[in-house]
Amino acid sequence: MIKPLILATALFLAGNAVAAPVSYKIDANHTNVVAGWNHFGFSNPTARFGQVDGVIVHDADNVGQSSVKVTIPLAGIDSGVPDLDEHLRSADFFDAEEFPVITFNSTKTEAAGENKLRVFGDLTVHGVTKPVVLDVTLNKSGVHPLGKRAAIGFDASTTIKRSEFGITKYVPNVSDDITIRITTEAMVPKDDNAEAKKK
Repeated sequence: MIKPLILATALFLAGNAVAAPVSYKIDANHTNVVAGWNHFGFSNPTARFGQVDGVIVHDADNVGQSSVKVTIPLAGIDSGVPDLDEHLRSADFFDAEEFPVITFNSTKTEAAGENKLRVFGDLTVHGVTKPVVLDVTLNKSGVHPLGKRAAIGFDASTTIKRSEFGITKYVPNVSDDITIRITTEAMVPKDDNAEAKKK
């Protein structure tokens, strides 16, 4: 009688176990952070921020345990116009010599519908940290056909006021509101020890 009881208890616990959060490393080659603004009412330029590095922790069963930590080097800014890139990195705007990176560290994650999340966090730009909220869509999770490892992909968006970060050059003629659109893939890092054992 004892053995069946132990077996039943083990099966119950296994069936009700909560999946652990999974950590994914952001793939910079398949991640775009794009900022857009209005220029004197005539056009709406954009700039892409490359070389993104960071970690996404996702818990499918308890999204409140999910998190994201990202670093964006200003060396990777690319508007498609080299002179504008240099101007954006200058003291008129980001002052990349003094503040070479942008960072985002989440503080809370909550569900917002099917495959939808709201990620709250601290964004640091130009040496100033302000709270922002990202509206996030989970595109896909599963085994990546190329990396052969667990992967996840998201889109996200938000709007910030650059003046709140001390970047005020040409406001309001060059808009204060900056739209940010993000698309990213992230993958579970390779287990170097496991790879070594295969050799």
